[in-house]
Amino acid sequence: MKNCYLVCMAKIIHQRDNCIGCGACASFCPDYWEMSEDGKASLKGGAATSNGEYELEVEKKSCNQEAADACPVLCIILKEA
Repeated sequence: MKNCYLVCMAKIIHQRDNCIGCGACASFCPDYWEMSEDGKASLKGGAATSNGEYELEVEKKSCNQEAADACPVLCIILKEA
């Protein structure tokens, strides 16, 4: 386990192409997730990467762990940044 004396950063990675639009992430974590007009979830403030994913660095995982755990297709990945 990593000890954080100041701030531990986490990176949220959303593999949006794999999203089936079930809405679990938006239900568990509406501060970070919303449903888009195309029926898929969107990571609020996420930046598009060259491989089609969306990434956002945050100070704490917060409710995003619950969102990732609830995703039936596992398209939300959390990493320590």
